[in-house]
Amino acid sequence: AVREAALDVAEGADFLMVKPALAYLDVLYRVKAQFPALPLVAYNVSGEYAMIKATAEKGWLDERTAVLEALLSMKRAGADLIITYHAKDAAKWLRDNPS
Repeated sequence: AVREAALDVAEGADFLMVKPALAYLDVLYRVKAQFPALPLVAYNVSGEYAMIKATAEKGWLDERTAVLEALLSMKRAGADLIITYHAKDAAKWLRDNPS
């Protein structure tokens, strides 16, 4: 993955993207460490979204807690921007209760 990022950089990339983000937090970290000057985008793909939705619907976890922790883990791994299907819900949760 870091080799692919290096090829993208050599071709003049404006940003780097890692997907699926949640499964590749280590890759996010390594890519950011290797190329700190470029914005790093984490793409939280539909399968990761569906996984959290399904387990929350079954009552196996709290959706808000799981989503916000997943997004925070991507940020901690080095993401400058996160693309996610959870965006509207996360924005509402953070607006209504930022802590």
